[in-house]
This record gives sequence, C-alpha cells and structure tokens, in this order.
Amino acid sequence: MVRIVIKKGYIFIVLVLAFVIGIQVNNVTGQTYCNPINLPYQINPDLRSKPDITDPVVVLYKDNYFLFASNAGGYWYSGDLLSWKFVTAVNLPFENLAPSAFVIGDWIYFTTSLSKTIYRSKDPVNAKWEVFSNNSVLLSLISDFSIFVDTDGRVYCYYGCSNHEGVMARELDPDNLLEPLGVPVVCDKLNPLKKSVKKLKEIPGQAVTYNTNGSWMNKYNGKYYYQCAEPIGVLNSYADFVYVSDSPMGPFTFAANNPFSFKPDGFVSGAGSGATFADKFGNWWHIATITAPKNQKAQTRFALFPSGFDKDGNLFTKTDFGDYPIIMPNSKYSNFSKLYPEWSLLSDNIRAQASSSLSSAPVTSAFDENIGTFWSAQTGEKREWLMADLGSVCTINAFQINFAENKTQIKDSDSLLAYQYLVEYSVDKKNWKKLSDKTANTEYTTNPYETIKIPVEAQYLKITNYHVPVGTFAISGFRIFGSGNDRKPKKVSTFRAVRDYRNQQIIKMSWKKQANTMGYNIRYGTEKDKLYHSYQVFKNTRLTIHCPDKNKTYWFQMDAFNENGVTPGKPQLSK
Repeated sequence: MVRIVIKKGYIFIVLVLAFVIGIQVNNVTGQTYCNPINLPYQINPDLRSKPDITDPVVVLYKDNYFLFASNAGGYWYSGDLLSWKFVTAVNLPFENLAPSAFVIGDWIYFTTSLSKTIYRSKDPVNAKWEVFSNNSVLLSLISDFSIFVDTDGRVYCYYGCSNHEGVMARELDPDNLLEPLGVPVVCDKLNPLKKSVKKLKEIPGQAVTYNTNGSWMNKYNGKYYYQCAEPIGVLNSYADFVYVSDSPMGPFTFAANNPFSFKPDGFVSGAGSGATFADKFGNWWHIATITAPKNQKAQTRFALFPSGFDKDGNLFTKTDFGDYPIIMPNSKYSNFSKLYPEWSLLSDNIRAQASSSLSSAPVTSAFDENIGTFWSAQTGEKREWLMADLGSVCTINAFQINFAENKTQIKDSDSLLAYQYLVEYSVDKKNWKKLSDKTANTEYTTNPYETIKIPVEAQYLKITNYHVPVGTFAISGFRIFGSGNDRKPKKVSTFRAVRDYRNQQIIKMSWKKQANTMGYNIRYGTEKDKLYHSYQVFKNTRLTIHCPDKNKTYWFQMDAFNENGVTPGKPQLSK
C-alpha cells in the first residue's frame, strides 16, 4: 500500500470519496469480497447444521445470478455476486446430486442427475416453479450431466464423462420437452497425459482413480470449451480441466494449460467441480468447490475466481491469492492484476489470547491459515472471546471470520440459528472501539467478510460472542487484511527449478530463506506470459511441483510477500 502524508482536511475528502464509489485500484472500481464466499444457509433439525455442498453452477437470468448446488436444500440469488439470498422451493429436488440450470427464451430451467423431471420458472426469486417435463427417460438414466444452450438455439446434453471413453453428447429438442434427438455421440476427450493409467497405490484420504465428473460447457469466439473435474493424484483435491473443439459434438482437444482451475494450497484448496460463466459486463468467472488443504477435515465451501480467455483462446482461472480480498468490478475490465486491492494478510501465525480454549482446539489454530483446523472456546456462552495481536500498529482494511462447527447438532427447539458477535479494535489493549456490531444478526452465515469503510489503525482485534446457533464458540480462521508499517520484502534473486530425471513430470524447486518475508507465491506455466498455475508457500524453502506435461518446458516466477505487500520476481525457465 502506498502511503501519502497530506493535510487532514484532504484525507477526509479522500475517505468520503472512497465511501461513495467503493474501492478503486488501477482504474477498477467495485466492492471487495473474499473466498470462501459468504452464503446464507438453511439448517435442518436433527442433522449436522450444514452438510457438504458441491457441484456449484451459476446462471444469469433477468438481471440476477442464480446459484444451484448439490445438498444445498435450496438455492441462492444475487444481483451483484456479493450479497446472496437463500430460497427454498418445496417442489424442487434439492438433495439430489449434480444440478443443471440453463436459460431458454424467457424461462430458467432446473433439473438434477437421475431425475426424470425438468422444472422451469419465470419468477425464481419467489420460488415459483412449474413442471416442464416429468418423463425424461434420458435424464433418469444419467448422472453428472450438463445441458448447454448454443447461440443458435440448439440444445445439447453432456454426460458420462471419463478419461477413457470421452464424453457422451446428445442433442435435445427445445420444441418437444427437451426430448433427445438422434443417437448419442461419443466425443473423444482423451487426456494425453494419462494414456497409460495405472491404479494408484491406496493411501488413506487420497483419491485412487482417474475418473472424472461434473460436465460443463461454454462457448467463446466460435469455440466450445467442455469442462470437467478430475482428481489430482498427489493431492486430496479436484481440479477442473478443459477440452476445446470447433463443434459442440467434438472431438475435443486437451488444452495445453490444464488444469485451468487449480488451487493446491492456502487457507482453502481445490477449485474444482465447478462452472464458468459471464457476468453482466462480459467478465468471466469460475465458481468452484473448495475445502481444507492437506487432508484436514472441513466442510466444503464455494469460491469465486476471476476467469477468462487469453488472446490465443486459452481458458484460464486466476487462483493465486484466491483467498485474499478481490475486487468485484462494476464494469468491464481487461487486466486481472488490477482486481486486487493490495491488502496483505496480517494475521498469519500471530500471537493470540482467548477467554478459554479446548485442549484440542488452541488459539493458534485460528491463525494458521488452514480452514481444516479451528480454535474453540470451552462453551458457547455469551462473552467468550478471541483476541488477535498483530505485533505492531497496522492499517486494517478488512477482516473475515470463518466460524467452525463444534458439537453442533441442531434441534427443533433452537429458535435463533445465527452467529451474533461484536468485533472491536485497540492500539493498546486497554481502550477498545467498536469495529463491527453483529449482536442483532438473524442470518446464518459461516464466512462473514467485511470491509472497513474508513480504515483504522490498530494492533489488537477482538471478537466477542453473543450467540452461536448451537455448540461452542469456534473459529477456523480470524483473518485480518490491511498493511503493516514496514517495507515490502526484497525480490527473490535466485531459485532453482529442476526436473526429476526419474519422473519428468516432477519439478523440484529450492531457494534461500529471506528475511522480512512471510511467504512466497510461485506462479508457473508453459509460456513466459501465461503463468496461470500457482502454489503458495509460507515457511518452507523447497517445493515439489507435479507439472502436467513432461514434454513441455515450464516457466516459473517467485513473488515474495509479507504484511506490507508483494514483490514480484523475474520469470525463469526450469532446467
């Protein structure tokens, strides 16, 4: 963050302007959000308060975005991709897997895998749906499918995807209840990097096959982009891959920059089993399923990443710093690097205190940048608190609270299903000022994120419990963003990226530890200006990367970061 010392009167004018127009960085204006996206949920009595949700799809219909997902108990809508409202509709099959939603004419359509029924609506905001077709033999026999409406009005269904047999494509008749036309076509979709697939050695908590799922289709500049989720064998997560064709029925070619959506580490990881869509301004986004890294247990959440197509038609998703604040633009933008407000993470592995703690859930777990671990107070009673010590006075621009579920069994007798809390700040731990008052909140959300309209100077932030839905007061991540009062780290001068001669898909990286550096963001790709993949490393100075294609040369760039900002490195080729 650039600091400019000017007169108080002018400071006041600038801050008021920021309040009116929102965040503006490098000519991109809009509010910020932070992954995991904060969604209001439905809680079912006598069940876990929130089951795992997955397979998100977003459809733009009548100036609203509609988000459907597996196991959601309903769906969400938003006018700006920032504030979401939850909707229930008693006649829709929400607990079935793999939803598909699409728009034809004035109607939005909805169906799920292995369901014979297709529903449609002209008023989904008010949950007014009707049965369009209740006897689809095709849909009752398939799972993990997607229905795609082409720009010429023709409709296609994609299903049965696997690495070995391609994907099944079938044209549907929009004038006859979307009944199948002709015969199914097997679209070649071979991943050339997995021609000789061997069953992986079974390791607890790791995927052991190369099956794929979650079909999705987009069209851009006359080309068709078929997408599906495939497990990453060396990690406990899915990534989304893309195959490109000149025809909606294939054959499809494996894209060179695969996987196009992949987040191997960080506060959350995964970025797979999702869908790509364009917003009202023509900007592209990828919504994906995310979870805890390193096989740690945590319920799945959703993340929204900037996505797009480069000048060569490559579909890509920007996931580096993908769980830091991101600007949601209110117009068309062209430079992805301008979507980040340059706020640093201030709360990684800091000192902390709490009113009480369980021995299995210490305060350090709220600041270890892993959503799979959590701090918990001994009770869920009012006035339990958690306090963060940033080490010095910093500028606070935003914070995110990720509530954890501990001993949460919802009963019919629970009347208020919401988190209520108070966030305060201080420079001396004696005099506290109110930063956010949610003591009267009535909406159940698990990942609230707030930007501070007028940034504050503070060393201490404290969150005090007023009410939890049930169970103990527990937090998996109290994340604070802003800027410190020191220098950015030095540029990483040298690092090594060397292929393993025994396995050419493995590249081993090493570098020297730097002072005044919190971590390293490592970006890489097959071309110098297309570093679409990334890893984030906080403590280590070694990293093993499994690059998809052993026959390609990869470029690497190492950016150093700390609480004061990011210092970009220089791209270099691997050896």
